[in-house]
Amino acid sequence: MRRGQELYRIPDEGKIAGVCAGIAEYFNMETWLVRIIVITGVLFSGAMFIVCYVAAWFILDAHPSSEKYQRRERRRKTRNRRKDWKQEVKENLQEAEQQVRSHFERKPVEVKEKVWQAGEPPVQAFRDITGQFRDLEKRLQNLETYVTSSEYTVSREIDRL
Repeated sequence: MRRGQELYRIPDEGKIAGVCAGIAEYFNMETWLVRIIVITGVLFSGAMFIVCYVAAWFILDAHPSSEKYQRRERRRKTRNRRKDWKQEVKENLQEAEQQVRSHFERKPVEVKEKVWQAGEPPVQAFRDITGQFRDLEKRLQNLETYVTSSEYTVSREIDRL
């Protein structure tokens, strides 16, 4: 037994769950010898070794170099990136929504029908509305540029995994 070494399961080298392979590595033994000891223990003590094996299966972590451990870590990192990405998109959409609301809440366009009435002449009101739509069009183009970017596409593909 080596000091400072932790006990892991090694699912890549194991037949069932890698518990025997992990124990063999921890005690610096051959894996087949540990398997023989476990099988002998099951034959002579019955359910006790089976319960211990299943408990070790659930308690012990997979070895960091094993493929299953690395897949689990990649999934965890992907989930974290996905959460960050979703939060960023959500914030961008909320900001865009707030900008659109504030844009329309600026001032209502009042068109005067008669010369003596308050409000803007129709030509000026049309220019103001056209300017507002141009601003909205630019913002919409910026949003479309983001949505059609490769970063968004990659994030979406990762999200589908």
